[in-house]
This record gives sequence, C-alpha cells and structure tokens, in this order.
Amino acid sequence: MRRVLVSVFALAAALVAGTPSADAGATSYRVIVHHQVKGVRITRGVLASIFLKQAPTWTDGTAILPVDQSVRSPVRRSFSADVLQQGIPGVQFYWQRRMSQGITPPPVKATDEEIVVYVASTPGAIGYVSATTPLPDSVRVIELAE
Repeated sequence: MRRVLVSVFALAAALVAGTPSADAGATSYRVIVHHQVKGVRITRGVLASIFLKQAPTWTDGTAILPVDQSVRSPVRRSFSADVLQQGIPGVQFYWQRRMSQGITPPPVKATDEEIVVYVASTPGAIGYVSATTPLPDSVRVIELAE
C-alpha cells in the first residue's frame, strides 16, 4: 500500500511540475526549417504534433525530422510551454510512455548552433532556436500562425 501511495504522489508531483509557469514564455525563440521545406507559416497545433511525432511527413511527402533543445535550455522551456502547452517534465513523461511503444523522441542538441547545423544539413528538419541566434541561408524561419 505504501508503494502505491508513493507512486501516486510521485505522479502528482510530476504533473504539477509539468505545468507551465506564468513566466515560461519569457525566453523568445524562432522556429527554423531546412531551406527546402515548403511553406512560410505553421500553427502551434501542427507544430506540437510534429514535436510529439504525431505528424510524420510534410505535405510534399518528405519525412519531418524535428530536433529538440536540451532539457536544461531556457529556449526549450519556453517552446514547451508555448507550443506543447506543458512543462518539460510533462513532455518527458509523454516520451516515457511513447518509448514503451517503440517510438523514439526527437534527437536532442545541446546548443542553438548544433540545432542550426542539424536543420541546415537535414532535409525535412525542423527545430527552434533563440530569437537572437544568427542563421545561415541554408535554414529558414517559419512563422507561427494563431
């Protein structure tokens, strides 16, 4: 019985910790895509589906390859709260369940620069970086639509 109570409390703590805070959107970010990805605008709902690996391909049939920031990144915290509508612990819990079904989360890069290199060199890639990160011509910023 004690083990069950501990598990219930641990789950409740994870869900509370996974709730975005009021200042979660304080760090601004830009969504970037490989230069061959078509389109200029994406909704938060579609973007969330991409990063939760529920949308496998772009409209032209190219595989969508999302890349995430480190869980320690303030940019990821902002992105998760704004787009995924949950904190990083909630996203991690989601991926624990999905991995038990054989679905792997997006690869994680440690810095904005690594995200840019991945997106620039990977057709179909999409990621997010700090709003101040310099970008080469091999990536494009995609606008968030409401």
